[in-house]
Amino acid sequence: MGRKLHPTKEKRGPGRKARKQRGAEVELARFLPPGKYGLTSPPCPVPAEEHAVKAARQTPRGQSGISDGDSKWLALAKAKKIPSKGNNMELSSDGEVEEGSWEMEDEEDRSSEETVDDYGASSEEEELLPIEKAALKQKCDSLSEDDSEDEEEVAEEASRQKVGQKEEEHLDLQLNLDVDEQFKLPTNEQIEKEDILFPPDLHIIYQRIKGNMEVLQNFVVKREEGRTRQEYIALLCQDMAVYYSYSDFLLAKLMDIFPLPEVGPCPGPLLTDEDLFLFLLPVPYFIQLINFLEANEVPRPVTIRTNTLKTRRRDLAQALINRGVNLDPLGKWSKTGLVIYDSSVPIGATPEYLAGHYMLQGASSLLPVMALAPQENERILDMCCAPGGKTSYIAQLMKNTGMILANDSNAERLRSVVGNLHRLGVTSAVVSNCDGRQFPKVSFCLLWGVVIGGFDRVLLDAPCSGTGIISKDPAVKTNKDEKDILRCAHLQKELILSAIDSVNAASETGGYIVYCTCSIMVEENEWVVDYALKKRNVRLVATGLDFGKEGFTRFKDHRFHPSLKSTRRFYPHTHNMDGFFIAKFKKFSNAIPQAQKEPAVEAATPSTVPDTIMEPQPKKKKLECSKVHKEQKRPQPALKKSHSLQVQKRPLKA
Repeated sequence: MGRKLHPTKEKRGPGRKARKQRGAEVELARFLPPGKYGLTSPPCPVPAEEHAVKAARQTPRGQSGISDGDSKWLALAKAKKIPSKGNNMELSSDGEVEEGSWEMEDEEDRSSEETVDDYGASSEEEELLPIEKAALKQKCDSLSEDDSEDEEEVAEEASRQKVGQKEEEHLDLQLNLDVDEQFKLPTNEQIEKEDILFPPDLHIIYQRIKGNMEVLQNFVVKREEGRTRQEYIALLCQDMAVYYSYSDFLLAKLMDIFPLPEVGPCPGPLLTDEDLFLFLLPVPYFIQLINFLEANEVPRPVTIRTNTLKTRRRDLAQALINRGVNLDPLGKWSKTGLVIYDSSVPIGATPEYLAGHYMLQGASSLLPVMALAPQENERILDMCCAPGGKTSYIAQLMKNTGMILANDSNAERLRSVVGNLHRLGVTSAVVSNCDGRQFPKVSFCLLWGVVIGGFDRVLLDAPCSGTGIISKDPAVKTNKDEKDILRCAHLQKELILSAIDSVNAASETGGYIVYCTCSIMVEENEWVVDYALKKRNVRLVATGLDFGKEGFTRFKDHRFHPSLKSTRRFYPHTHNMDGFFIAKFKKFSNAIPQAQKEPAVEAATPSTVPDTIMEPQPKKKKLECSKVHKEQKRPQPALKKSHSLQVQKRPLKA
């Protein structure tokens, strides 16, 4: 491809293509005017180094470099003027240009190299092809457009910053004005206009709640003349119900748990000690209510429990960290819990989860099992076990020894219990589907001959209204009323009596009952515990938990047993876990008190209990069944006689 290079033949000079190109330059020089050096600028003196480099490039291929004998090449040659007669240039016999013409060509090449721009093109438009001119022009246009776009973006960012600064200054001024202005209660006309708007303006309501709280914190100084504390509190309750989307009933119940101070404008001689204490509080109680409502709008942290039957918490944490899970230990109070901040993989679908190394379980559901403190080789009853988190934790603490009876009245929920127990490797549990209220009366034998009843410990996680888990189920805000609370309280009283009757007080290591709910209502917690203390021979003992708030010993007009201080309450805004209530009983006698032998449950307020809650009377059914049984038995002797007569007549006919 192309001219082949002979290994021994030396190259004498430029080839035919080079001679043709030089001839074209000669032809171009004919059209130059006399006394001009060409299209470029006049020649300038050439340094000796550049001339030596150019001479080195023109050496034949056979020579490897410049020797000392070629020192003449390094001397600066004097430029020879080209004769101007007729603008004719003399050629050699081979058709090459003379020395003077070559010097001029070198000068032109040098000057052309000096005029080359940064993009490799000459500044003279005549030396570029049309395609090159178009490409150069397009490139320049694109660069100019990019520069203009950058300038526009910078200008837009500067304008945005200016606008943002102006808006911030305006907001600061507005906030300063709002702070300086004194909060005033809206008139009835303003409230009616706001009620017409749908949806309501939440920003206005929030500012009103904030201003109302500031006034109530320092009511003596900031209150409006002629206005009472009751008016401020009524407006605050109305605004909170609208802003947080709670029903009036539930918000009133929460206000009873987190009471608002109802003290007058100044402490006087007619105030009681309790009112004076509320007046002197540095942080009023109603701030706890606001914090509780705010905490219910945020989901609780995701927590998991390590299954020590299969792995250790350290190994599990390292395995999950390797899978891209960001986690930390749950706290000093738990040796198995881990809190998950974020994860690049689904926590409920990892190989470790499928292998049963951990269980997705809330932090608050670990506390009842810790309060129960099961021991090895004991018999434990989990009366409401679904979905099996507490049951598996009990088996884990017992190291798969003893026996656990996992019971639940809902057969569909028992499927998840069976699945979790198999996945976690629990082998000491028996699953049953019975009504917890009838549990002490049930008498049947298990596979290895253990009779139901006489358990060492019982865990009762009673069904409740769910007011402690509003962050998981926001529907609780509006779908609960007084009948629901009373119905749950009635069921819980029946279950707790059944749980106490299922425990053996003579147990060497046990005799304990733990009652817990995921509700913060007093009707479902302290009232039920106080009722059990009156009906059975039990007493309250310490739960063994180092944190949590004490239960109520008095609530509104009610007074409970003083030992209720040993119960524990947990709130979302205080402990960053679901709302929970835990009480621990110790049974000291299996005998039922004489006056309350009947298992009938007394309602707290009989006039308000719905008719559907009352128990059906079983005596009438028994009488009707006995009458029917007697009627069915009466014709039986006649049938026997007729049958015997027929048997006796047969041999006579024969």
